[in-house]
Amino acid sequence: MKLIDLSHVIDNNMPVYPGDSPACMTQDKFLHSDGFNHHRLAIGMHTGTHIDAPMHLTDGRKYINEYGLDIFCGTAKVLDVKGEPVITFRNSFDGWIQKNDIVLFYTGHDEKYGTDGYFTDHPALDMNMVEFFVEKNVRLIGLDMPSPDHDPFPVHWKLLENDILIIENLRNLKELRNMAIRLYAFPLNIRADASIVRVVAEIIPDPAG
Repeated sequence: MKLIDLSHVIDNNMPVYPGDSPACMTQDKFLHSDGFNHHRLAIGMHTGTHIDAPMHLTDGRKYINEYGLDIFCGTAKVLDVKGEPVITFRNSFDGWIQKNDIVLFYTGHDEKYGTDGYFTDHPALDMNMVEFFVEKNVRLIGLDMPSPDHDPFPVHWKLLENDILIIENLRNLKELRNMAIRLYAFPLNIRADASIVRVVAEIIPDPAG
């Protein structure tokens, strides 16, 4: 089994969305003085690789831990859209993406993670793409950038209103182009509008060898 980690490392003062509180990862107990090691983490649920649930931007009352676990794993399709400032619908997507699929967008923007422009100068999905996802009943999308759109976030709102959850700040999608994969992206068992998450892709072997 080949697994690829699609998540950013959680550590002290990792990049956060402008205006969000910084992540704080500290060690407060030490083996030589306390007899054991212990670390503490203070972090927002929209920091690093995370999943947005509808409660984030809609009046939905369902916490992310109340969604069935089956939503967060399954067959995923990776769309190579690198170099496209506006990610638009293509007719070829219609035959490839199936009902209830998970769809991931490789833009290459993860290469800018940690730079000043990462949170501001990223591509965006257009509304035709979102309407296609609603029609296909896609359950989850994932992106190697901080958001599928920009303020005032109409794409965010449309996706979440239709119970399409959003994984943001992925990495390593370049390694998954043209591959069949199964995605695992379970949120914490947490009563919140979103959750930090470790996202892992399993490469499905080609039966033809």
